[in-house]
Amino acid sequence: MKLPGFKELGVSEALTALLKGNGIVQATPVQAEAIPPLVQGLDVIARAKTGTGKTLAFLLPILDKIRPDRPVPQALIMAPTRELALQITEEARKLTRQSDIKILAVYGGQDVEKQLRKLEGGRHLIIGTPGRLLDHMRRGTLALGGVNMLVLDEADQMLHMGFLDEVESVITAIPSRRQTMLFSATMPEPIKQLAASYMKQPLDIVIKSGSPIPLDNIRQQVIECTDRTKEEALKALIERDRPYLAIIFCRTKRRVSKLSDALREAGYDCDELHGDLSQNKREAVMKTFREAKLQLLVATDVAARGLDVEGVTHVFNYDMPLDVDSYIHRIGRTGRAGGKGLAITFASPRDRAGLEMIERGISQRLERRRFEKGEFGEAKFATGTGGGARAGEAREA
Repeated sequence: MKLPGFKELGVSEALTALLKGNGIVQATPVQAEAIPPLVQGLDVIARAKTGTGKTLAFLLPILDKIRPDRPVPQALIMAPTRELALQITEEARKLTRQSDIKILAVYGGQDVEKQLRKLEGGRHLIIGTPGRLLDHMRRGTLALGGVNMLVLDEADQMLHMGFLDEVESVITAIPSRRQTMLFSATMPEPIKQLAASYMKQPLDIVIKSGSPIPLDNIRQQVIECTDRTKEEALKALIERDRPYLAIIFCRTKRRVSKLSDALREAGYDCDELHGDLSQNKREAVMKTFREAKLQLLVATDVAARGLDVEGVTHVFNYDMPLDVDSYIHRIGRTGRAGGKGLAITFASPRDRAGLEMIERGISQRLERRRFEKGEFGEAKFATGTGGGARAGEAREA
């Protein structure tokens, strides 16, 4: 079934044209289901996993309804982590470059005084984490009396992280005559109770998907090697494919730093992303990567949660993911918005059990190649221990 375009769903011509300019012309299932009732002003509960396009599903109706001539917060989006808050903010800023809508991200690890000055300047859309939002409310620096649209994004994660009390405190400060949108991968009982308490006859939308990421857009491959030859194999693949943008996942911060140093020393445009970096440094690295001024980003799983960058052509699992969810999350950084991607996982003999676990989890046997040295020391990738279904072709870089 062909999914509709955004204009058919009720999105304004201005936003539809902006999306088209970014190569986004067709809605995803969650967008097709959620946008029309949200445009009408209904409360909506949408159960959809990460990577299904839910951010645009709530941003587009909100941005079309905000009145720039009213210099007060009119919409509030709550997210469980600063990374997700930043990701939503990036998306919103892309869509408001040609408008007078002012946006502010409010999260921990940021300069509070800087946030205060921006709030005083009049912001229409606030995107933030529950703790920092509550902090501003208690200081008397954030008034939510003009908010008429509220989004709770990844509500189940907010529950798991123990933020439900803070979330309720923020909700009760917003006028009850509002439109409320709740997005969540799962619906545990406390989230159901939250919806029952604070939403008005919400429309319940469930997007059924075997995996949060459309894996058919991603060619998946395993490179059999040893721990000792892994770095050499990675460099050979980078030379072979010349990725436009690539994310390389390592298991620990120490591994990230060590590999990042080695790649920089070899002359690659490379930087690292992990939990020990300051918030300013993390934002600077992400900005450089998003603007494609950086070819390779070496990251840990935690740092890359919620990482959504257009144009990532390759994902390299330098270290084997710990579980199937981590594998799907990692490789889902490529092949987004209908593009094609290549995901390569390095596996040493001791990774066999982990590899089998991933293959069982995605119900697919992965294509294998074996890293070897040729007669003159050149890198070769021979057929590995078993074949595998190819899912799409890697996009030309």
